[in-house]
Amino acid sequence: MPRGRWKRWVKPMRSIEAVRLLLMLLGCALVNGQSAPAPNPPAGYAGSEACAICHEDIAKAFASTPHNTVDTNKKRGWEGRACEACHGAAQKHTESASAEDVRNPGKLAAAATDKICMSCHLNEPTHIGRLQSSHMKDQVACTTCHKVHADGGKGLVVRGATAINSLCAGCHTNAWAQFQKPFHHKLPEGAMSCVDCHNPHGSIRPRSTNAFAANEPGCFSCHGDKRGPFTFEHAPVRFESCSTCHEPHGSANPRMLAQQEVRFVCLTCHANLPTVKTGALGVVPPSFHDLRSPRFQNCTVCHQKIHGSHVDRNLLK
Repeated sequence: MPRGRWKRWVKPMRSIEAVRLLLMLLGCALVNGQSAPAPNPPAGYAGSEACAICHEDIAKAFASTPHNTVDTNKKRGWEGRACEACHGAAQKHTESASAEDVRNPGKLAAAATDKICMSCHLNEPTHIGRLQSSHMKDQVACTTCHKVHADGGKGLVVRGATAINSLCAGCHTNAWAQFQKPFHHKLPEGAMSCVDCHNPHGSIRPRSTNAFAANEPGCFSCHGDKRGPFTFEHAPVRFESCSTCHEPHGSANPRMLAQQEVRFVCLTCHANLPTVKTGALGVVPPSFHDLRSPRFQNCTVCHQKIHGSHVDRNLLK
């Protein structure tokens, strides 16, 4: 073949190969830039993408919440179907657009709603007492206090002490009324919140106020100096609770005492109260404690270490 014809034939061939190579590189770039396609949902399920077509705002908000991991974590078994993990199979709903063809946890009975939530949250430390809690027994569903789809990225209805207190006060009106008394924990001022002392998900201990576990804070989380251990302990501190002597929410008495005077608080236990069976209940004060005299009417003038002492059996110092 003459040299001129060879050049005219080779040049177009090189151009074609160059175009093919360029197309291959572009194809690889497109494949690498795209996310892996969502797995095909099982029969009866529509998938999260189908839900987002109609519920676009909810889908965008849901993407910023911890619950979105259900849609992306293969280990949970709901990859690409996070919506249907709570709302049930939605294929029929996507075809009919009827609310009756999909499950709405917010409109179910409290026990049914909690069953859905606890299918994931049952073994979490903060929920360990949920099944024994008063919220569970009183049929207060999780959705009463939580928004599943959004809000602050953590699913809570409210954030901040003031807003949390307002939420709790919506049901616990009697407790909130106690905080309006002259001596109270600083909840109305927004310096504390109800969850600083109570585990809202429930506790294996009554009201979680006398608990020591890390997830169930009690009075000692703030008043650690009253916890001890002491060599000589005052029995109520060890075996009962702070509410034996104090009103935990609020009181008309200084130091939030349960009685208007210190002596009356002490005489609740340390008094000669005759009974039919035992003859006496409590401890009879020594004869020199004449409670008619002002010098004996404030027990803590002498018994200063009322919570416990390291050196004196009578809690004098």
